[in-house]
Amino acid sequence: MTSTPQPRHAAPRSPLRGPALPLGLAVTAVGILLSVAAAPVATSAQRESPMPEPVIVAEVPAVQVGATTAADPCSEPSVIEAIAVADDAAIIAGFGGGERFRAAVVAGNAPCIALDDPAHVWVVVNKARPLNPVAFAPASLSDMPLEMTTRSRQARTDVAAAIGELAAAAAAEGAGRIGANNGYRSYDLQVSTHASHVRSSGQAGADAASARAGHSEHQTGLALDVVACSPQCGEIDAFGATAQGAWVAENAWRYGFIVRYEQVGSGITGYKPEPWHLRYLGTELAAAYHHGGYHTLEQFFGLPAAPDYAH
Repeated sequence: MTSTPQPRHAAPRSPLRGPALPLGLAVTAVGILLSVAAAPVATSAQRESPMPEPVIVAEVPAVQVGATTAADPCSEPSVIEAIAVADDAAIIAGFGGGERFRAAVVAGNAPCIALDDPAHVWVVVNKARPLNPVAFAPASLSDMPLEMTTRSRQARTDVAAAIGELAAAAAAEGAGRIGANNGYRSYDLQVSTHASHVRSSGQAGADAASARAGHSEHQTGLALDVVACSPQCGEIDAFGATAQGAWVAENAWRYGFIVRYEQVGSGITGYKPEPWHLRYLGTELAAAYHHGGYHTLEQFFGLPAAPDYAH
């Protein structure tokens, strides 16, 4: 700082006012006095209160989606062992459950999981994702323990057992009796089924109501169409408006099933709503699907919409 030069002759001092101040310092002093006079007088309680500590706001790190997205779950010994024996439930458990399995797949962090493998419950088949091989057939099929309205009475063995449990629970809870229209359909049967829809509804109408051969969930053995039997079994088109239909929509996930084609997802799947079409995922994945609020498998696994066939 530079010093202020002093005048050669000091002003005479007044015994009452004390020494005179230079003009700049005098103005500053007046300002300080006015500020002090204007400041509120602290009460005794305020004088005794300690000054508040400064608040330090820490930056919150971004939340990661599941622990399994940080490392490769496929390297876990439990997963490797389960893959060796093709135990889907054990593989999902090795990932840490249904939601962690889904998160790892969506993150691209599950190289041992192929969503196009029709031998597993997590396969996704749609108009853009044909079965591989196209004429795939399940390794094991069993008759479903339900009253049937067609001769397509089989499903994968685990699916047949699960739908029996679902139907028994619906009856026990007063929802009514559930039967099935059909379950597994072979590639050849799917050819004739889709062709019959083309004859009755045209190509566009058929594609909105029935999958082409090689693109059908029924061919995997993981899907079936259910009907309400009160007391006789009705048509699948009537199922959504029945007590059984309402119960299935609310409770199917508890037994490993989802309603695959909902109205809200028609623009993604390319199919009209089918409240009767149940798709088996197993209890862990079905619970993750339900609790996550998903309405299509495409959304569940982070896949693109598939409303139309490529050709």
